[in-house]
Amino acid sequence: MKRQHVYLLKLKWWKFIWKPINKIKFYFWKVKIGTDIITYGPVLIFKKENSIIQIGNHCVFRSKMHSNLIGINRPCSLSTLTKNAIIEIGNNCGFSGTVIGAFKSIYIGNNVRCGANTLITDSDWHLNDNRINPKPLPIIIEDNVWLGINVVVMKGVTIGENSIIGANSLVTKNIPPNVIAAGNPCRIIKKINT
Repeated sequence: MKRQHVYLLKLKWWKFIWKPINKIKFYFWKVKIGTDIITYGPVLIFKKENSIIQIGNHCVFRSKMHSNLIGINRPCSLSTLTKNAIIEIGNNCGFSGTVIGAFKSIYIGNNVRCGANTLITDSDWHLNDNRINPKPLPIIIEDNVWLGINVVVMKGVTIGENSIIGANSLVTKNIPPNVIAAGNPCRIIKKINT
């Protein structure tokens, strides 16, 4: 019981310390934030000029290793890497060591949960490599989606509302609404009855 109290005190301490620090970072980088954003640890920000990063109300960013008991191996990071790139996050979303990198656009709906160490990127990050199609493609993650631990969402993907993506999945193609999908590459496992 004593360890639980120590853990809860640490969470309150991290929240108390990091909230004003991250608010200053958001202000400095001109990130538009909603109300009641909670941060446990640093949120790394890189925002290219004339790009947009917008965060809705009541979102939580867990960057400290012990702020999510499943384990986080890096801080949350939001990056727009070209002019006019957009990251738009809805309300009531949660992120644990999540990296979001946009060259074009990434839209995340309301009530989206990103498990520990997830990666969401709309580019291959090698824009000058002719062996691949280096063109960034938009990502849309609709409302009520849950991404399990270590999920990677790649360029050009739409994940439909209410879908669950299993741990360690690589999402390279669209996932329809109301399904459970998992694997490398990610495939539909079953439909969810709504």
